[in-house]
Amino acid sequence: MPDIVFIHGLWLSYTAWQPWTKYVAAKGYQAIAPRWPGEGDTAAASRGNPHAQAGFGIFQLTEHFAAVIEQFDAPPIAIGHSFGGLIAQKLLGQNRVAAAVAINPAPIKGVTPLPLAQLRSTFPVLVNPLNHGRATTLTQRQFRYGFGNALSKAESDSLWEQWSIPSPGRPLFEAAIANITPNSPARTDTANTTRGPLLITGGTDDHTVPFISARATFEQYARSTAVTDFHGFDGAGHSLTIDHRWHEVADVALAWLEVRGFGGESQT
Repeated sequence: MPDIVFIHGLWLSYTAWQPWTKYVAAKGYQAIAPRWPGEGDTAAASRGNPHAQAGFGIFQLTEHFAAVIEQFDAPPIAIGHSFGGLIAQKLLGQNRVAAAVAINPAPIKGVTPLPLAQLRSTFPVLVNPLNHGRATTLTQRQFRYGFGNALSKAESDSLWEQWSIPSPGRPLFEAAIANITPNSPARTDTANTTRGPLLITGGTDDHTVPFISARATFEQYARSTAVTDFHGFDGAGHSLTIDHRWHEVADVALAWLEVRGFGGESQT
Protein backbone atom coordinates (compact mmCIF):
# COMPACT_ATOMS: atom_id res chain seq x y z
CA MET A 1 0.00 0.00 0.00
CA PRO A 2 1.50 3.39 -0.95
CA ASP A 3 2.39 5.87 1.79
CA ILE A 4 2.02 9.64 1.38
CA VAL A 5 3.92 12.38 3.17
CA PHE A 6 2.24 15.80 3.00
CA ILE A 7 4.50 18.86 3.22
CA HIS A 8 2.98 22.27 3.83
CA GLY A 9 4.40 25.62 2.85
CA LEU A 10 4.89 28.95 4.57
CA TRP A 11 2.23 30.42 6.83
CA LEU A 12 0.00 27.35 7.08
CA SER A 13 -0.13 24.84 9.92
CA TYR A 14 0.57 21.18 9.26
CA THR A 15 -2.92 20.57 10.65
CA ALA A 16 -4.34 22.05 7.44
CA TRP A 17 -3.58 18.65 5.84
CA GLN A 18 -5.93 16.81 8.23
CA PRO A 19 -8.85 16.74 5.77
CA TRP A 20 -6.47 15.38 3.13
CA THR A 21 -5.05 12.61 5.31
CA LYS A 22 -8.57 11.40 6.13
CA TYR A 23 -9.64 11.64 2.50
CA VAL A 24 -6.71 9.70 1.07
CA ALA A 25 -7.00 7.09 3.84
CA ALA A 26 -10.48 6.30 2.54
CA LYS A 27 -8.90 5.83 -0.89
CA GLY A 28 -6.45 3.24 0.44
CA TYR A 29 -3.39 5.32 1.26
CA GLN A 30 -1.53 5.64 4.54
CA ALA A 31 -0.63 9.29 5.03
CA ILE A 32 1.12 11.57 7.49
CA ALA A 33 1.59 15.33 7.60
CA PRO A 34 4.72 16.10 9.67
CA ARG A 35 5.37 19.45 11.27
CA TRP A 36 8.09 21.83 10.19
CA PRO A 37 10.99 22.21 12.67
CA GLY A 38 9.86 24.33 15.60
CA GLU A 39 6.18 24.09 14.71
CA GLY A 40 3.70 23.64 17.54
CA ASP A 41 1.10 20.92 18.03
CA THR A 42 -1.66 23.26 16.90
CA ALA A 43 -1.92 26.46 14.89
CA ALA A 44 -2.62 28.30 18.16
CA ALA A 45 0.51 26.86 19.74
CA SER A 46 2.62 28.00 16.77
CA ARG A 47 1.17 31.48 17.00
CA GLY A 48 1.94 31.54 20.70
CA ASN A 49 5.64 30.76 20.08
CA PRO A 50 6.49 32.50 16.81
CA HIS A 51 10.26 32.46 17.36
CA ALA A 52 10.50 28.65 17.42
CA GLN A 53 10.53 28.40 13.61
CA ALA A 54 12.93 31.27 13.01
CA GLY A 55 16.09 30.65 11.01
CA PHE A 56 15.23 27.41 9.23
CA GLY A 57 16.04 27.43 5.52
CA ILE A 58 15.33 25.22 2.53
CA PHE A 59 18.26 22.87 3.15
CA GLN A 60 17.33 22.29 6.80
CA LEU A 61 13.68 21.78 5.90
CA THR A 62 14.56 19.28 3.18
CA GLU A 63 16.79 17.29 5.52
CA HIS A 64 14.09 17.39 8.19
CA PHE A 65 11.61 15.70 5.86
CA ALA A 66 14.28 13.35 4.51
CA ALA A 67 14.75 12.08 8.06
CA VAL A 68 11.01 11.49 8.33
CA ILE A 69 11.00 9.60 5.04
CA GLU A 70 13.86 7.32 6.14
CA GLN A 71 11.50 5.80 8.70
CA PHE A 72 9.42 4.18 5.95
CA ASP A 73 10.13 0.67 4.68
CA ALA A 74 9.89 1.94 1.10
CA PRO A 75 10.11 5.44 -0.40
CA PRO A 76 6.73 7.17 -0.02
CA ILE A 77 4.95 9.66 -2.24
CA ALA A 78 5.50 13.34 -1.41
CA ILE A 79 2.68 15.83 -1.89
CA GLY A 80 3.70 19.39 -1.14
CA HIS A 81 2.14 22.83 -1.46
CA SER A 82 4.06 26.06 -2.10
CA PHE A 83 7.48 25.70 -0.40
CA GLY A 84 6.37 22.18 0.45
CA GLY A 85 6.14 21.62 -3.30
CA LEU A 86 9.71 22.85 -3.73
CA ILE A 87 10.87 20.49 -0.98
CA ALA A 88 8.96 17.60 -2.57
CA GLN A 89 10.81 18.24 -5.84
CA LYS A 90 14.18 18.27 -4.07
CA LEU A 91 13.41 14.96 -2.38
CA LEU A 92 12.32 13.47 -5.69
CA GLY A 93 15.43 14.71 -7.45
CA GLN A 94 17.49 13.01 -4.74
CA ASN A 95 15.55 9.75 -5.30
CA ARG A 96 14.32 9.84 -1.73
CA VAL A 97 10.63 9.58 -2.67
CA ALA A 98 8.91 7.39 -5.25
CA ALA A 99 6.78 10.14 -6.80
CA ALA A 100 5.85 13.73 -6.05
CA VAL A 101 3.00 16.17 -6.51
CA ALA A 102 4.09 19.83 -6.29
CA ILE A 103 0.97 21.95 -5.85
CA ASN A 104 1.62 25.55 -6.93
CA PRO A 105 5.26 25.19 -5.83
CA ALA A 106 7.58 27.98 -4.79
CA PRO A 107 10.04 28.76 -7.61
CA ILE A 108 13.12 26.57 -7.88
CA LYS A 109 16.50 27.83 -9.11
CA GLY A 110 16.24 28.57 -12.83
CA VAL A 111 12.73 30.00 -12.78
CA THR A 112 12.99 33.59 -14.02
CA PRO A 113 9.46 35.08 -14.30
CA LEU A 114 8.78 37.44 -11.40
CA PRO A 115 5.25 38.81 -11.77
CA LEU A 116 4.16 41.90 -9.84
CA ALA A 117 1.62 39.89 -7.84
CA GLN A 118 4.38 37.59 -6.60
CA LEU A 119 6.52 40.55 -5.58
CA ARG A 120 3.61 42.08 -3.70
CA SER A 121 2.89 38.78 -1.92
CA THR A 122 6.45 38.42 -0.64
CA PHE A 123 7.15 42.12 -0.05
CA PRO A 124 6.04 42.13 3.62
CA VAL A 125 8.90 39.72 4.40
CA LEU A 126 11.59 40.68 1.89
CA VAL A 127 11.30 44.41 2.58
CA ASN A 128 13.21 43.95 5.85
CA PRO A 129 16.56 42.07 5.69
CA LEU A 130 16.24 41.25 9.39
CA ASN A 131 13.35 38.96 8.52
CA HIS A 132 15.92 36.51 7.13
CA GLY A 133 16.51 35.27 10.67
CA ARG A 134 12.99 35.80 11.96
CA ALA A 135 9.63 34.07 11.76
CA THR A 136 6.92 36.26 10.26
CA THR A 137 3.13 36.17 10.27
CA LEU A 138 0.78 37.37 7.57
CA THR A 139 -1.92 39.80 8.61
CA GLN A 140 -5.47 38.98 7.64
CA ARG A 141 -5.22 41.48 4.79
CA GLN A 142 -1.89 40.09 3.55
CA PHE A 143 -3.29 36.55 3.68
CA ARG A 144 -6.28 37.63 1.61
CA TYR A 145 -4.01 39.00 -1.10
CA GLY A 146 -1.49 36.15 -1.14
CA PHE A 147 -3.77 33.18 -0.47
CA GLY A 148 -7.46 34.09 -0.51
CA ASN A 149 -7.76 36.49 -3.43
CA ALA A 150 -9.95 34.03 -5.38
CA LEU A 151 -12.29 33.60 -2.40
CA SER A 152 -14.91 35.65 -0.63
CA LYS A 153 -13.52 37.77 2.18
CA ALA A 154 -15.48 35.67 4.66
CA GLU A 155 -13.90 32.40 3.49
CA SER A 156 -10.40 33.89 3.33
CA ASP A 157 -10.71 35.33 6.83
CA SER A 158 -12.01 32.00 8.15
CA LEU A 159 -9.04 30.11 6.68
CA TRP A 160 -6.65 32.67 8.17
CA GLU A 161 -8.21 32.20 11.60
CA GLN A 162 -8.07 28.42 11.37
CA TRP A 163 -4.74 27.62 9.71
CA SER A 164 -2.37 30.62 9.57
CA ILE A 165 0.87 30.49 11.58
CA PRO A 166 4.25 32.27 11.72
CA SER A 167 6.90 30.84 9.40
CA PRO A 168 10.63 31.39 8.84
CA GLY A 169 11.56 34.17 6.46
CA ARG A 170 14.81 32.52 5.37
CA PRO A 171 13.30 30.29 2.60
CA LEU A 172 11.85 33.36 0.88
CA PHE A 173 15.21 35.12 0.87
CA GLU A 174 16.93 31.98 -0.42
CA ALA A 175 14.42 31.59 -3.26
CA ALA A 176 14.61 35.30 -4.11
CA ILE A 177 18.37 35.15 -4.81
CA ALA A 178 18.50 31.57 -6.09
CA ASN A 179 19.43 32.51 -9.65
CA ILE A 180 22.51 34.45 -8.53
CA THR A 181 23.59 31.91 -5.90
CA PRO A 182 25.83 29.12 -7.31
CA ASN A 183 24.92 26.51 -4.70
CA SER A 184 21.45 27.74 -3.89
CA PRO A 185 19.37 25.46 -1.64
CA ALA A 186 16.49 26.17 -4.05
CA ARG A 187 18.26 24.14 -6.73
CA THR A 188 16.68 20.81 -7.67
CA ASP A 189 18.04 18.05 -9.88
CA THR A 190 15.76 18.74 -12.83
CA ALA A 191 17.94 16.64 -15.19
CA ASN A 192 17.60 13.42 -13.15
CA THR A 193 16.38 10.67 -15.48
CA THR A 194 16.09 7.95 -12.83
CA ARG A 195 13.65 9.70 -10.50
CA GLY A 196 9.98 8.84 -10.13
CA PRO A 197 7.11 10.75 -11.79
CA LEU A 198 6.34 14.37 -10.94
CA LEU A 199 3.13 16.37 -11.22
CA ILE A 200 3.33 20.16 -10.99
CA THR A 201 0.20 22.28 -10.72
CA GLY A 202 -0.56 25.97 -11.09
CA GLY A 203 -3.55 28.15 -10.30
CA THR A 204 -4.51 30.79 -12.83
CA ASP A 205 -5.41 33.31 -10.09
CA ASP A 206 -2.56 32.53 -7.71
CA HIS A 207 -0.79 35.65 -6.45
CA THR A 208 1.91 33.99 -4.35
CA VAL A 209 3.00 31.52 -7.07
CA PRO A 210 1.52 32.94 -10.27
CA PHE A 211 0.60 30.49 -13.02
CA ILE A 212 3.51 31.64 -15.20
CA SER A 213 5.94 30.76 -12.39
CA ALA A 214 4.46 27.28 -11.89
CA ARG A 215 4.59 26.68 -15.63
CA ALA A 216 8.21 27.88 -15.73
CA THR A 217 9.06 25.35 -13.02
CA PHE A 218 7.56 22.61 -15.18
CA GLU A 219 9.64 23.77 -18.15
CA GLN A 220 12.85 23.39 -16.10
CA TYR A 221 12.42 19.62 -16.41
CA ALA A 222 12.64 19.57 -20.22
CA ARG A 223 16.10 17.93 -20.11
CA SER A 224 14.87 14.90 -18.17
CA THR A 225 13.25 11.87 -19.77
CA ALA A 226 11.54 11.04 -16.48
CA VAL A 227 7.79 11.65 -16.32
CA THR A 228 6.86 15.26 -15.60
CA ASP A 229 3.25 16.39 -15.97
CA PHE A 230 1.45 19.70 -15.48
CA HIS A 231 -2.10 20.54 -14.48
CA GLY A 232 -3.70 23.97 -14.31
CA PHE A 233 -6.55 24.90 -11.97
CA ASP A 234 -8.64 27.59 -13.59
CA GLY A 235 -9.62 30.38 -11.22
CA ALA A 236 -7.70 28.92 -8.26
CA GLY A 237 -5.59 30.97 -5.89
CA HIS A 238 -2.85 29.91 -3.49
CA SER A 239 -5.39 28.67 -0.95
CA LEU A 240 -6.46 25.80 -3.21
CA THR A 241 -5.34 23.06 -0.79
CA ILE A 242 -7.47 24.41 2.07
CA ASP A 243 -10.42 26.26 0.54
CA HIS A 244 -13.75 24.98 -0.79
CA ARG A 245 -12.00 23.46 -3.85
CA TRP A 246 -9.58 21.22 -1.98
CA HIS A 247 -11.49 18.03 -2.90
CA GLU A 248 -11.02 18.90 -6.57
CA VAL A 249 -7.28 19.34 -6.07
CA ALA A 250 -7.03 16.09 -4.10
CA ASP A 251 -8.95 14.19 -6.78
CA VAL A 252 -6.62 15.46 -9.51
CA ALA A 253 -3.58 14.37 -7.49
CA LEU A 254 -5.03 10.93 -6.74
CA ALA A 255 -6.16 10.36 -10.32
CA TRP A 256 -2.65 11.22 -11.51
CA LEU A 257 -1.09 8.85 -9.00
CA GLU A 258 -3.42 6.11 -10.24
CA VAL A 259 -2.40 6.70 -13.84
CA ARG A 260 1.28 6.67 -12.89
CA GLY A 261 0.97 3.36 -11.07
CA PHE A 262 0.66 4.59 -7.48
CA GLY A 263 -3.03 3.93 -6.82
CA GLY A 264 -4.27 3.15 -3.34
CA GLU A 265 -5.91 -0.06 -2.26
CA SER A 266 -9.65 0.15 -1.57
CA GLN A 267 -10.59 -0.43 2.03
CA THR A 268 -14.25 -1.00 1.29
